[in-house]
Amino acid sequence: MSAAIRWGILGTGAIAKKFVTGLKSIPDAKVAAVGSRKQETADAFAKEFGAAKAHASYKALASDPEVDVIYVSTPHQLHCENTLLCLDHGKAVLCEKPFAINTREAKKMVTRAQEKKAFLMEAMWTRFIPAMLQAQKWIKEGRIGEPRMVMADFGFRGDLDADSRLFNPEFGGGSLLDVGIYPLSFASMIFGGKKPVAMTGAAHLGSTGVDEQAAYVLTYEAGRLAVLASAVRTETPYDAYVLGTEGRIQLHSPFWCTTKASLKIGENDPVIFEQPHQGNGYEYQAMEVMRCLRAGQTESPGMPLDESIVLMETMDQLRAQWGLKYPME
Repeated sequence: MSAAIRWGILGTGAIAKKFVTGLKSIPDAKVAAVGSRKQETADAFAKEFGAAKAHASYKALASDPEVDVIYVSTPHQLHCENTLLCLDHGKAVLCEKPFAINTREAKKMVTRAQEKKAFLMEAMWTRFIPAMLQAQKWIKEGRIGEPRMVMADFGFRGDLDADSRLFNPEFGGGSLLDVGIYPLSFASMIFGGKKPVAMTGAAHLGSTGVDEQAAYVLTYEAGRLAVLASAVRTETPYDAYVLGTEGRIQLHSPFWCTTKASLKIGENDPVIFEQPHQGNGYEYQAMEVMRCLRAGQTESPGMPLDESIVLMETMDQLRAQWGLKYPME
């Protein structure tokens, strides 16, 4: 592997642009190539973000010998197909969340990565930002005692468009997969990546048949609880809390990209941790991927593949409770 790690960008949408903006704040990361379904969109992206090469197909990108790792940024329903393509061409992959449409796809992706002995990670960028790492450090130090409850939400009021990825079942639309993955992954991280022992949820399925808003309570071992919510038609506060036996931690709004965490113990003044991002926040997951590649690791301890499967199982189970099944299933 070269001194600079060479990134390929699969897809040219809004999330790809955010990722590359963060990536460009890393001195030893190179935007080597971009792949799109059309040459014009690949060329435009390459010109805007300084990619060395622009490919007119995803296969051409996956085949590029001058690419070390590919960031898959396509809509949910394409994650499995695109990831398998990259893995089959010997590329390491950072796949945008949610990892897949369902557990069956997620397991297929993980199995293929293991067969190819290739690196694979779900792009849960929130886990690697400094404020989140500080919160995890406080918990490991026992500052709040035993974590007993997590509370988190991510909801916004989007414009109802039946053809958009947010509302179209063909795209895996709805709040759970699009933004619910954030509070779910946060709770999973706090409680050790284990599958909940029980869960219950309620959702409003809108006119297109997807969950426009949802709330869910997950029970973990020893009675620990996660109280979570997501929405694409309702704005929520964006805060996250970890409540322990000796104190609490707040990840300040918006928690998934926060630069501020606070530790409150009893009547004491809160301890504040605040640190601006190096770039826009997306760079930290890329730095973790690069660290893993240089260390010869095929997955990240910060976002293990087993945990990505657990999260998909959890979302599958919640959707089953709501009667929400996607056409491709």
